[in-house]
Amino acid sequence: MLGKLDGVPLAMLGCDEREVRLAEALGELGADLRLVGFPKTERLMGARHFTDPRDAVRGAWAVIAPMSNTDAEGWITAREDGQRERISLSELIPLLPGETPLFLGVAKPLIRALATRQGLILVEMAEIDEIAVLNSIPTAEGAIAVAMENTAFTIHNSRCLVLGLGRCGTTLARFLLGLGAKVTIASRSPADLARAITLNCEPLKLSALESRTDFQILFNTIPAMVLPRSYLELLDSTSVIVDIASGPGGTDFASAEELGLRAIHALSLPGKVAPQTAADILVQTIPHLLKNLLGEEQQDVSEG
Repeated sequence: MLGKLDGVPLAMLGCDEREVRLAEALGELGADLRLVGFPKTERLMGARHFTDPRDAVRGAWAVIAPMSNTDAEGWITAREDGQRERISLSELIPLLPGETPLFLGVAKPLIRALATRQGLILVEMAEIDEIAVLNSIPTAEGAIAVAMENTAFTIHNSRCLVLGLGRCGTTLARFLLGLGAKVTIASRSPADLARAITLNCEPLKLSALESRTDFQILFNTIPAMVLPRSYLELLDSTSVIVDIASGPGGTDFASAEELGLRAIHALSLPGKVAPQTAADILVQTIPHLLKNLLGEEQQDVSEG
């Protein structure tokens, strides 16, 4: 049974394995797929593949960009068709009618401003609880894997700092505790600091961060400058920083390099370390969201 997506024109711009799997699922639901940057696999033979993204978005009811997002200038670089040409989402947004749903991981300021000006329905997939909570699992696993690859000691009994106790920070703290690490949580939020105690972590006010510099591994989840040069200068040279916050992250990476600290900006971990699981999360979630949006539109028309 095809359901509400039968014949609905959907443009998908750029992809990694997650969006390829999502496109296959949407195709099975009967959607009229217009793809840019996708491989011409057997399961996507029923879709229309475009070279010019402008042709793909014309007449599309919704546009889906990758979970891996654009860069600050609005360029999509993720492709699986062997081509290297970038896709300019910022140039495509003005072509879309108002109230067109635009899906992507997290909107950079430029994309958010353009989408607002055009009157689009902006859906940031990484901010949807159902996706974000589930994605926190491969994100945490990936962050710990990055730490393991860049340290000469075990996570067990190591002194770890987790900055921020949102979805990813909470899952990461739990996993680190499970591995026997000594975990400190730094946050501005009194509620987060209280929650840290319930997790058997040591709470640390972010404003008092410079009072503690003995951490061996620092995991940052806060998308703001929380690890400036003034703090990095206090760390031992063997300390390792794994920053999973969306670009530009919360670490002064240039200063870290100058100081000889190992600091890794580990982005889009679910798609890298667990692409099958990350794809399953999108397949479970996005078709449902599209159907809900389409149902609301149809209801508005019928009520009008």
